[in-house]
Amino acid sequence: ATAKALIAKGHSVVLHARNDARAKDAREAVPGAEAVVIGDLSSLAETKALAEAVNKLGTFDCVIHNAAICMGPYQETVDGIPAIVAINSVAPYVLSVLIKRPKRLVFVTSGMHEFGTSSLTDIFWKLRPAGLYEQFSAYGSSKFLLMLLMKAFARMSPDTVSTSLEPGHVPTKMGDPSGTDSMEAAVDLYLSLAEGEDEISKKSGSYFYVGMGELPVFKAVEDVKDQDKLIEIFADFTGVKPQ
Repeated sequence: ATAKALIAKGHSVVLHARNDARAKDAREAVPGAEAVVIGDLSSLAETKALAEAVNKLGTFDCVIHNAAICMGPYQETVDGIPAIVAINSVAPYVLSVLIKRPKRLVFVTSGMHEFGTSSLTDIFWKLRPAGLYEQFSAYGSSKFLLMLLMKAFARMSPDTVSTSLEPGHVPTKMGDPSGTDSMEAAVDLYLSLAEGEDEISKKSGSYFYVGMGELPVFKAVEDVKDQDKLIEIFADFTGVKPQ
């Protein structure tokens, strides 16, 4: 819906798909898209290749980190980490560092970032058995990491406005088809942050919730030492270091 709305307003939009089949679906769903780049975000190698493909298209005004997984059992990636951390947290880090710096970065988060663990001790699940994995807590934790990233990039890259949004309980395939929040309101918030014309889109480091406006983040997200520590952890794991 957001891609279609941006295209309708005259913007050039590039979509992302996990594989060729999903890319075909994306082209059919949004025929006005400029291009579709392909890469499985659970794979570090494919995520790096995706960034390279994006850079070949030029420099973007805005990059929206919207891809995520939520429900399901513990899954380990080819790189040996939980898929939910790879896709929801590591991939946005890698892409934000490797893609030519846009004017705006938008991180799609969740109010559940308050309900996961805020500890950075074992984010890759090397110390805990998979049997302790709980999907709701794991999802919240992955979004907590994403919020730390948003805050870190807002500090480290003052020329790029980094914001985050919670789209609400909208009826989507990933979420709950019976969601009761307004899809239109969610799209409007996406547009505001992506286009960069409204005042809210200039508030780097801010967190917005559909229908509620700007909200304070979970207190632990403001910890600058943890923001820096997470950047260090991800840089060591991925081999991708901020410039």
